[in-house]
Amino acid sequence: MDDHYFSADPTVAFKRVPLQAEVWGHELALTSGSGVFAVGRLDVGTAVLFRETEPPTARTYLDLGCGYGMIGLALAVAVPGAVVRAVDVNERAVLLAAENAAALGVADRLTAATPADVPADETYDEIWSNPPIRIGKEALHALLLTWLPRLAPGGRAVLVVGKNLGADSLQRWLGEQGWPTARLSSAKGFRVLEVRRA
Repeated sequence: MDDHYFSADPTVAFKRVPLQAEVWGHELALTSGSGVFAVGRLDVGTAVLFRETEPPTARTYLDLGCGYGMIGLALAVAVPGAVVRAVDVNERAVLLAAENAAALGVADRLTAATPADVPADETYDEIWSNPPIRIGKEALHALLLTWLPRLAPGGRAVLVVGKNLGADSLQRWLGEQGWPTARLSSAKGFRVLEVRRA
């Protein structure tokens, strides 16, 4: 498991890989890296998330499982005044997200950190995520139940999950846990889910 993107410190040699992506009408020049999810590309699930949504209007955001920062950076660039916390267990991901924020001129509004470095009382208007499904169902459920309670009253989470990776069962499970969840859209084998704080 040491070389998986959800490892804290991948053992694979670290190589930076540039990429370009257009998100919500903004061209983003970013750097990804080996040992981090979606090296050198915008993955299909996150592309579906952006294509099926409009830029939100809330003020504070969490990019949960941020990787090199794609979702959080898109929010910081597209939403004037947005304050974004980008969180990942992978230290390389945190480093790359911070470097990308600086390169895009949004380092004053996007802070990347490992979960242990996030203040316990920090809350968010919205959580956006392409969650790390491959960590396993039990770990994924624990992850969501750790971070969803940080939503401010009336807040929401927007998640993109592969249908073949359990999107529908995850939607049902979230509802059973007291987190009303609706399907916003379905495209290219992915579901975009909206989870509401009741």
